[in-house]
Amino acid sequence: MKKLLLFFLLVSKPIVFGQTVLNSLPLNLNNPLEDGQILNVEDVKTHDIYVFASDNKKINILKYNQSLFLTSQFTDSIRFAADRRLIGYSIGEDKNPLLYWASENFRNIRIIKYFPEVQTSRSLNFDFPDNHDYIINSFQKDNVFYVLAKEKAQQHLLLYKFENGNCEIKMFDLSAFTFQNGAGRSFSFTTLIRAYPIQKMDLNDFNPIDKTAGINKMYVNDNHIILTLDYNSKKTVVYDLNMETSEIKEKVFNLPVTKKTVQTANSFYTSNKLFQVAANKDEFVFEIKDFDSGNTIKNVSLSKNDTIQFKNSPLFLQINNNRPQVLKTTAKFLKNLADLSAGISVVKNQKNNFITFGGFVEYIDYDYLYSINEVPDMIPRTQSKMVYFDALLNENLDFIKAEQSEPLAIDNLSYFLNTSKNISLQNTLKVKGFYILSYYDLSSKQFIMRKFTDGFVRGDGNPIMNKSVFSNPATFESIKSHSSY
Repeated sequence: MKKLLLFFLLVSKPIVFGQTVLNSLPLNLNNPLEDGQILNVEDVKTHDIYVFASDNKKINILKYNQSLFLTSQFTDSIRFAADRRLIGYSIGEDKNPLLYWASENFRNIRIIKYFPEVQTSRSLNFDFPDNHDYIINSFQKDNVFYVLAKEKAQQHLLLYKFENGNCEIKMFDLSAFTFQNGAGRSFSFTTLIRAYPIQKMDLNDFNPIDKTAGINKMYVNDNHIILTLDYNSKKTVVYDLNMETSEIKEKVFNLPVTKKTVQTANSFYTSNKLFQVAANKDEFVFEIKDFDSGNTIKNVSLSKNDTIQFKNSPLFLQINNNRPQVLKTTAKFLKNLADLSAGISVVKNQKNNFITFGGFVEYIDYDYLYSINEVPDMIPRTQSKMVYFDALLNENLDFIKAEQSEPLAIDNLSYFLNTSKNISLQNTLKVKGFYILSYYDLSSKQFIMRKFTDGFVRGDGNPIMNKSVFSNPATFESIKSHSSY
């Protein structure tokens, strides 16, 4: 979806993408490209907005009220968190923020509580216990900071809950479950997530295909951690982890049926539904299943000879970070997809589900350089390949065309980032109805906050509703001018 913004420059000039500068503040950060970190957060109880911007010497704490007026500014030394990575935050019951700074090996966390009103801070130290192996992911929920980790030498997950300077640990035991691929080969849970790390998905934001193509994903939904595992070529295995009781429920969803052997498949969870795709070089099948009952709500199947009527974009092929190229036929799209790890991404606004179908792979290639004595040196290069197209589902899960919708706020934000210079340390926060992009401007040495909304906005600030990016013939000509396969 976001890739289409490469073509938005051709939309008529009086139209700008939905964004407004909320405020700016002079801020002198030392070597921000190397030593800078930034975090933009919301107190979900008071709806105050905090910004934490640091370099290698100090941290600036900016507090804004829910109307986004600056109410306090506090600069503190970073001496207790030097050479550490900022991995999360929480908000205490006294409404003061806490930041979590991890050591380089992630074995220790320095917890610093800041008191902006009295311009001071207090540092705490947390060492992970001996049975802790490694961190899988971290996240915030209801002003509380969580770390999901793997327990050493056990088929267990550990959930650390950091709240008001205390840590509570819960354990999820997966040793009773069996893990077996489509060919019948068994392996342990530890082996699975070591080989294919668990990727955290954001249920309220767009997750790009290069991220959703991972076969093991986690979602945080209310008081549950949902793990979707697509290691089996015949089914999606799901584990529902109750964060309050430590109970685990296993669910199994069979993959869509294809006439020939599935070459690539994956799933995506959202809105209590499981979206699944399965494909080979001749077929593409898409299903939506109810998460509670497992019943199929929607099924779409097409062959390489079919035209994808429900697509709202061209079929794109992108090699590395080069300009996307257009694939002319479904057959060429499926031929490329079959060699990749399939992915599907779904993000919902008030009415529609915006879906990206595709696949991604990243691998290491080598350049050979010969010295004067003809001994080759191998220089590694990271290469990537991605195919994708976009579609829209309305609230009834019927496919609709792009002209019935409008650009998302995240699209407008991505377009701004793709076309702007001198931006560093950007951080995005989604609040009710819009996004806030916070970033440091290298040229002006200012911290800037911008608001991004759905739709187009005229130069006079008035919204333009229901305008498709493909309604402009110049956009189509731009796409047609790309190399086609």
